[in-house]
Amino acid sequence: MSTTGIKKVLWIGLGALLGGMTVVGTTVWADREEVILNEQNRAVLSLPLKELRGFVEVFERVSHDYVDEVDDKKLLEGAISGMLSSLDPHSAYLPPKDYKEMEEHTTGQFGGLGMEVGMEDGFVKVISPIDDTPAQAAGIKSGDLIIKLDDEPVKGKTLGEAVKIMRGKPGTDLELTIIRKGEDAPLNIKVTRAIIKVKSVKQRMLKDGVGYLRISQFQVRTGSDLKKAMRKLEEEHGEPLKGLVLDLRNNPGGVLQAAIQVSDAFLNEGLIVYTEGRIKNSQMRFESEMGDLMDGKPIVVLINEGSASASEIVAGALQDQKRALIAGRTSFGKGSVQTLLQLNNGAAIKVTTARYYTPSGRSIQAEGIVPDVEIALVKLEKLEASKFGNIKEKNLTGHLSNGHGDSKKSEVEKRDMTDEEKEKADELQALLDKDYELDEALRILKAMTIAQSMVKQ
Repeated sequence: MSTTGIKKVLWIGLGALLGGMTVVGTTVWADREEVILNEQNRAVLSLPLKELRGFVEVFERVSHDYVDEVDDKKLLEGAISGMLSSLDPHSAYLPPKDYKEMEEHTTGQFGGLGMEVGMEDGFVKVISPIDDTPAQAAGIKSGDLIIKLDDEPVKGKTLGEAVKIMRGKPGTDLELTIIRKGEDAPLNIKVTRAIIKVKSVKQRMLKDGVGYLRISQFQVRTGSDLKKAMRKLEEEHGEPLKGLVLDLRNNPGGVLQAAIQVSDAFLNEGLIVYTEGRIKNSQMRFESEMGDLMDGKPIVVLINEGSASASEIVAGALQDQKRALIAGRTSFGKGSVQTLLQLNNGAAIKVTTARYYTPSGRSIQAEGIVPDVEIALVKLEKLEASKFGNIKEKNLTGHLSNGHGDSKKSEVEKRDMTDEEKEKADELQALLDKDYELDEALRILKAMTIAQSMVKQ
């Protein structure tokens, strides 16, 4: 390539680079201008001309010598994508179509399989399946490594390319070949694509005045949805709740502001989270200001290895402020903040701009939130009761009465339950029999409630 040709392409490249930086945001430039004032006119941007010449040369060679003709736009987008994906697993280039899908994702409706994913060792790693989606129904689990999509190997693809294959027409099938810890051979799991409508917050009453809130993903509406769910629980119970289980298991995160609002809902005062990065806009502090909806009543937060990002902000805030007991298993450990920056061409870049820290100053990046009470991942099997039953004092011939007759029986035992009440009780017991972690959380919360009442007395 001639020197003139190199210069021409170099100036085009520099123009695109500088134009892109202007689009990214004035905060970058404002921050750089401060450096000039403070460091006596030091250069705003030091461009590595030698490396840029190398890039231009590679671009020219590929464009001219590659076996098939390649569109220049595709080559440049590939270069941008590679630049961002080489930074960390969460930074990425989003072409216009992908950016639109990202916006749909954060508002709660999108098409696909229904799972949050990242990259690890060249494979797609499942951070967590989303509630009530095809991925969850098919048995996809947190930590699964996807090595093939139908007959296409994942190795060598970017995360964006893999996600494009996973998305598709609702009703169509995609076979995932996955490697799962504890399995001797890869598993083949068929998942049917669907329009994913994520309900961020679900609620139900458990036992003994204890409410249950499940947040499956943090969306723009999550904070307001949580308040509505709390009101419904209190209306159903007929009085203030005695305790609350907040379930953040397999919650991959989402919108930062939603995590702030959820944390704020259970705190009267104090720091929730703060972030630190290189630019001014990435250095933020968020304080509680709304007031505790539970009025100091006990809270247990359930987390596991699929709880990431915004989930960890909530768990970390409530743990550090001594407002809730965290139970389960150590969380995913995604302690970084990504910012979506739209470009002039309708595309966007998702770039990591800060790390976040819990109120006590902990960075959970690659460490996770360690629970106060660990609940191991176990496989339960309900044992059949002996046909002879258990022998108690009342079964012995000639046993003494307790002297009070039936007067000490509970009010619930005294009256007959309606069919609807029986159905609800059976449904709840079936749920607790199946969900060991939730059952343990309920037991912990009951102990906390008793302990709190003893302290008050």
